Amino acid sequence: MREEQNRGHANVAATGRQPSELPVPDGMTPFDDIYDQPDSRAYFRALGPLEYQTPHHGQSVFRRALAARRRTARAAEPVTVMDICCSYGINAALLNHEVTLDDLYAHYTSPRATSLTTAELIEWDRSYYAARRRPNPARVIGLDVAANAISYAQGVGLIEAGFAENLETAPPSQPLRRAARHTRLITITGGASFLSPRTFQPILTCAQDPVWVAAFVLRTTSYTSIAACLDSFGLVTEKATAHPFRQRRFTGTDEQQYAVHTVTAAGEDPYEKEADGYFHTVLHLSRPSEDVTAFPLADLMPSP
Repeated sequence: MREEQNRGHANVAATGRQPSELPVPDGMTPFDDIYDQPDSRAYFRALGPLEYQTPHHGQSVFRRALAARRRTARAAEPVTVMDICCSYGINAALLNHEVTLDDLYAHYTSPRATSLTTAELIEWDRSYYAARRRPNPARVIGLDVAANAISYAQGVGLIEAGFAENLETAPPSQPLRRAARHTRLITITGGASFLSPRTFQPILTCAQDPVWVAAFVLRTTSYTSIAACLDSFGLVTEKATAHPFRQRRFTGTDEQQYAVHTVTAAGEDPYEKEADGYFHTVLHLSRPSEDVTAFPLADLMPSP
């Protein structure tokens, strides 16, 4: 077991599978080879041509949710954000730094980045992000099954603590339980398809204060069981159905047919969404009822 502040914690599933392995929904193209590399270059090279963009949409929503959380905080300490399925710390980069997702695509596919070793890239990235750090950054904790990605995000300084744990198959470690106590905002941009209440229940049980959960969920995925779990903790889930977001291009006709069939079977209309060649996500925001009233969902959405 690795130390919390160095490489996170790696739990092996009870089935014997390694923690980097999560089931991909039938019909979707797996990208297992890019999620647990020593650094994020393969990730950006693979997803750039597919126009993967959910972290871009999350950037403005998460910053507004963070501002709202700061207004309700009882102490002056930074608000703690837990990014679930955090990968290489991309959401943390966009939350706490003056960069865009397009900037990151350009950065990690540049000739200079291509020429560096992982150790050299980490050193370059430390300087890159330090020069772009926003005032009053959030404290970000990363949770992901990919130990290499967690290690990179910590090494660069994007996350304060990282945990390579699979809560779908094993309970959280004691260090993760301690870290979860201070969580005020949970963010998710790319992993809801892999998750169930098993991931959320222990985190919310450990949290000392009410938590907001902001999740971008594919329209091919049901969030019903997770929303029911959050409801049991007093969190009301709103679904921004009027404002879907592009996620990425399909890898081919088979994946598009899967998506169109799935959303149609769920009673949704794929017109101008999946039918146009892109997966789409919908924001699900869960909060205490008093916060729903105090901070209307429309005020937290990106400008048209």
